[in-house]
Amino acid sequence: MDIVAVTVIAFFGAIALTIIGIPIAYALGFGGVLGILFGLGGVPLIKLGLTPFSVFYNLSWLPLPLFILMACIISETRIGADIFGAANNWLSRIPGGIVITSIWAEAAMAATMGSSGTTMLTVGKVALPEMERLGYNKRFSMGALLSGGALGPLIPPSIPLIVYAVLTQQSISQLFMAGMIPGILLASMLSAYAIVACLRRPELAPRPAGISWRERIFSLRRVWPVGALMFGILGGIYLGVVTATEAAAIGVLITLLIAVAFYRFRLPNLVRAMSEAATLTAMVSIMVIVATVLTFLVDASGIVNSLSNFIASLGLSPWGVIIIINFSLLLLGTFLDGLAIMLLSVPVFVPLIVGIGFDPVWFGVLMAINIEIALISPPDALNLYLMSGTFHEPVLEVIRGVTPFLAVMVVFLGIVIAFPQLSLWLPAMMRA
Repeated sequence: MDIVAVTVIAFFGAIALTIIGIPIAYALGFGGVLGILFGLGGVPLIKLGLTPFSVFYNLSWLPLPLFILMACIISETRIGADIFGAANNWLSRIPGGIVITSIWAEAAMAATMGSSGTTMLTVGKVALPEMERLGYNKRFSMGALLSGGALGPLIPPSIPLIVYAVLTQQSISQLFMAGMIPGILLASMLSAYAIVACLRRPELAPRPAGISWRERIFSLRRVWPVGALMFGILGGIYLGVVTATEAAAIGVLITLLIAVAFYRFRLPNLVRAMSEAATLTAMVSIMVIVATVLTFLVDASGIVNSLSNFIASLGLSPWGVIIIINFSLLLLGTFLDGLAIMLLSVPVFVPLIVGIGFDPVWFGVLMAINIEIALISPPDALNLYLMSGTFHEPVLEVIRGVTPFLAVMVVFLGIVIAFPQLSLWLPAMMRA
């Protein structure tokens, strides 16, 4: 059978398997191995054996397990509750103050954990009971928590950005810097929508009593080490003082010291954190291995060149191609997990966008935003069901609550597409 036809069948077969509930690693592996076997013959299957070594014998891979370990250490402490408390003391007088607090607390947690689901639950378990006590509209509150939790893939250190860097051979440091300004902008846009909604409908969020300046300043006593740590890590990467790998190693050590000194972090906590980090790292590693095998099949088939020639024959402008690609990613996000979207689409789309002259670092940010949207896009969105199951709310209510925030995120995606310098300015300053 023709190699191009085999590759197309393998690619869409992997998508179909994922949709029906087969784990993404098995779906990609099945499609890649069968595609190589029937399209290239048995000999290239040696690629499957060589891939684990070729992928992981690479220093650019090291930040992933280290940042995952740092996130797992943080999840064993009350850092999330303290960050929420401090943010609430400073923002509570703004209309919808606790909702705004939740969004920015999740942004701060995303800058330490890089994981959306963990960030959402860490803040949500503290914020949602407080919102209910004060009479906030629960649907509105859950929507804000979901959208804020989705900041994880964009704000560094982001696990999806690290995976993207490994798959595309891009600089992790450059991608981290590229996500900074868009991440802050998205948190600001979500907050602005929440304020406007609360001004138009005051019943969504009652205004609590004011908090004294003494309480505000006192609330910073526990969170300042974490804030200093993250500014130090990102500042060190930006200034070129440390690489992403060195920053991750330093981050783990300092996080461990903070956890021991401020949060009674002990040996049982460390054992649980290391066990969870090992499990998550192994899970992501297997997915990257099978995605690399599928990438080999796509490269060998020449399908990217065929797709490029087809698009050229349509007479589309490069921006038209970008819009179609992002529309395709949004469509995939309604029924696929965010990381699955990246693993399936990177082998096809990244060579294509590089070929028409776009920066792969900027496209990495677009990919992260699409992953954010996928996390909360019905019907098949992991974070929707995580929120529904954890807080015992009907999925339909959660969907209604998150829909306006989801619209804000789609508008934000359009802004980042229209203004690439939002993503590329900081990396360009690093290069200078």
